[in-house]
Amino acid sequence: MLALPALLFALQGSERYAARVAQRLGCSLARHEERDYEDGEHKCRPLDSVNGRDVVVIHGLHGDALQSANDKLCRLLFFCSALKDAGARQVQVVTPYLCYGRKDRRSQPQDPTITRYVAAFFEASGVDRLITLDVHNPSAFDNAFHIPTWNLSCTELFAEYFASLVGDSDVVAVSPDSGGLKRAEQFRQALERRLGRPVGSALMEKHRAHTTLTGTLLIGDVGGKSAIIYDDLISTGETLKHAGLACQKAGAGRLLAAATHGLFTAGSQLFIPPIFEQIAITDTVPPFRLSSDCVMRHLHILDSTALPATVLKETGAFDHN
Repeated sequence: MLALPALLFALQGSERYAARVAQRLGCSLARHEERDYEDGEHKCRPLDSVNGRDVVVIHGLHGDALQSANDKLCRLLFFCSALKDAGARQVQVVTPYLCYGRKDRRSQPQDPTITRYVAAFFEASGVDRLITLDVHNPSAFDNAFHIPTWNLSCTELFAEYFASLVGDSDVVAVSPDSGGLKRAEQFRQALERRLGRPVGSALMEKHRAHTTLTGTLLIGDVGGKSAIIYDDLISTGETLKHAGLACQKAGAGRLLAAATHGLFTAGSQLFIPPIFEQIAITDTVPPFRLSSDCVMRHLHILDSTALPATVLKETGAFDHN
């Protein structure tokens, strides 16, 4: 007996991203129902039969104007449990942006390690596999989960884009802090392969005390070069601007930036005044906190949906579509 093809669900707020993944897989989104109750409780249930079938759920876990990250996480966990209760054979989750990725270690006594707690929630809800993009700390992510996980890197996407943008100029990849040094080095190597010529590296000193950033040392030569500051996410934008101003002071010829997840929690503050020629992000988080004019003037958004679609194809679950 031939196995039925997998079903692909998208919870509220993630439909656009999921629809593009579905298009790459040659399938349609499965039907489900989400209901909110007067006291803030909710329920989600599949409307298509999941009994005996592989199921994929796509849901980005960034807070937005309608739901907080906590709301979205709770809905996703409950829905995954409901799928298992309804007989789903296997449940895979694709979360383009995984919340609580930055709270992965103890920075002071009795601190929580919330990344580990989130992993336990997924496992308790019956999730069999988790796919996400560019987590903040890959090592902490790997250690937190006991189920199979994929942390998909957007490095090649950015390298391809910037290779077409920098022309014949000398280029340097800049890490905005010591924690992102390995990430920036992977980008540097990918860009170097694309360009077929050497790409330099630089590191910005950064110390954070609560909400205050300090550090003035820029290690590496950016003078007269195209400096690309590379990070995993933009929250308030302070880290990016801190590094950008240092590169500007050191005489960078062009100032560019890239980050997979554009949260922009401080709205357009990063662009007042604008110091970057352009910032490239991906579509894992819609830039809803910015005006359309700001997005058009300052951002270039790369399509990341091929990355999870490729992994889902490799599992074989969508071979029958």
